[in-house]
Amino acid sequence: MTAFAFATADMIRFGRGEAVQAVPALAALGARVLLVTGATPVRADWLKDALEAEGVAVTVFSVGKEPDVSLVEAGLALARDAQVQAVIAIGGGAVVDAGKAIAALTRATRPMLDHLEVVGKGLPLDTAPLPFAALPTTAGTGAEVTKNAVIAVPEAQRKVSLRDPRMLPKLAIVDPALTDNCPRGVTLASGLDAVTQVIEPYLSSKANPLTDAICRDAIPKGLMAIQQIMRAEDTGARDALAWVSLCGGLALANSGLGVVHGLAGPLGGLSNAAHGAICGALLPHGLSANAEAGDDHELQARIAECRRDCRAFGGADPAFEALHTGRGAFDGLDAQGRGGAVPRRDAVRTRREGKPWR
Repeated sequence: MTAFAFATADMIRFGRGEAVQAVPALAALGARVLLVTGATPVRADWLKDALEAEGVAVTVFSVGKEPDVSLVEAGLALARDAQVQAVIAIGGGAVVDAGKAIAALTRATRPMLDHLEVVGKGLPLDTAPLPFAALPTTAGTGAEVTKNAVIAVPEAQRKVSLRDPRMLPKLAIVDPALTDNCPRGVTLASGLDAVTQVIEPYLSSKANPLTDAICRDAIPKGLMAIQQIMRAEDTGARDALAWVSLCGGLALANSGLGVVHGLAGPLGGLSNAAHGAICGALLPHGLSANAEAGDDHELQARIAECRRDCRAFGGADPAFEALHTGRGAFDGLDAQGRGGAVPRRDAVRTRREGKPWR
């Protein structure tokens, strides 16, 4: 068996009710915390109040969009001014990434760009991050257990990573109840991101026995959960999708991703489309590209497994195209794109000199 290493958050707590039960552990992170929330901070008032009841001084920073350099810098200024000792993020993947970046850079002595990949120098952090905890309210990115944060750099029209092994959270609290009644479009886009993030590590050349064990069960579970939620709100399916999202974060942090995410980053920077929506639009094509690449017998066997899962999901043949044209609850992802959930394949385009790129 090939040697491998596996890194993740210091502590993972999963299950309904864990968000409330974990308040004392969150309060123990520091006497002064920055609470990073979504665009509507009132939704996190229960957590703010609970932390304050534990004697914690809470400063709130709201994130209403996917994080870019200016947003992170605003959060850093607030964190430094309040002299926070820890950062807690409660929200979707954008919120978690913003909080993770703020925790990583609050003590930094270098400019942010020195640490960004691709557009900057990609240097490791020169100081340790603040303690960071994440409570995801969507099931998609798995960012609660990863060592990077994705940040948009508008001037470069790119979304790039701030990455350091020390950015792994101290505490990841995955409470599926926080995802209940998430809007249909957000659920579909983020759910397809989660499924992509258990398929790509499974097909990766860096796959290992532990990530294989995580991904193999999660692929069909995620597809079925999305399908069920698209039909009607379902607590069991929400639990399953939250689990798959966590599995994706664990897997990608240790085995990497693939062509879908390789393209989704640049396309997101150029088009400003939501990351999960881009993954959903690219996934069937990325799978087909992998199926046609090379004659590695083990890879082909794994692709065949994914093909069977996709066939069960969409009920169509060829199986990969089922992700776009499958019948039933989805009526095709292109149809969902017309409803604003996932972009049509011909809508994932960018602009250059005022003209659409096709």
